[in-house]
Amino acid sequence: MSRTVMAVLGVILALYVVFGLVLPALFGLFKFLIVLALIAFVVVAAVTAVSKFTK
Repeated sequence: MSRTVMAVLGVILALYVVFGLVLPALFGLFKFLIVLALIAFVVVAAVTAVSKFTK
């Protein structure tokens, strides 16, 4: 009986860790990377445009 209860508690704790801690951290990391990529794209586009207009 206690083995079953501990297994259920382990599953509930594992689900909490996955959905409460790991997934939000991954989504936060992906949002950071997307913003960083957009900033890099704007910088590259601006440098390219300036270098083409100065010729």
